[in-house]
Amino acid sequence: MMTIKYITVFISIVLLVRCGNKSELTMKEESLFPKGEKLPKEWFSGEAFLNPLVAKDKNNDFSAGSVTFEPGARTNWHTHPRGQVLIVTEGEGFYQEKGKPAQAISKGSVVNIPEDIEHWHGASAKSKMVHIAITNFKGDTQATWLRAVNEEEYAKANEDYNAH
Repeated sequence: MMTIKYITVFISIVLLVRCGNKSELTMKEESLFPKGEKLPKEWFSGEAFLNPLVAKDKNNDFSAGSVTFEPGARTNWHTHPRGQVLIVTEGEGFYQEKGKPAQAISKGSVVNIPEDIEHWHGASAKSKMVHIAITNFKGDTQATWLRAVNEEEYAKANEDYNAH
């Protein structure tokens, strides 16, 4: 009789521990896609990663990928000859067009970037940011990479964001 009591207590403890761990895991936000491969320093500042989702082919004149920006990471200034769409799936960051103030973007933001508009995008200094980038091609070109976003430009975006 004593053995059955101990077994029942043991099973109850195991179930409680497992349920506690499971609820802990379900409360954590998991990324929609894996992080992917590190992106080149020639086009990005900080730690940025790409997980390709759709490649240009005979049916699609665009590519799509999930881009993860660790806190502080961002693209260089760049343009797209046929535009780009960003869909933010996680975190907080910025999108800025040349000559305009930076816009805060976060989970659920959709940014429709017109063709040939000089811009940059990336994470805030305090949060990672993940977005799906859908980028159209013109011939074999989908982006023209320009200079890096300097520290003053990036600091201004973060200051303006933190002031609100």
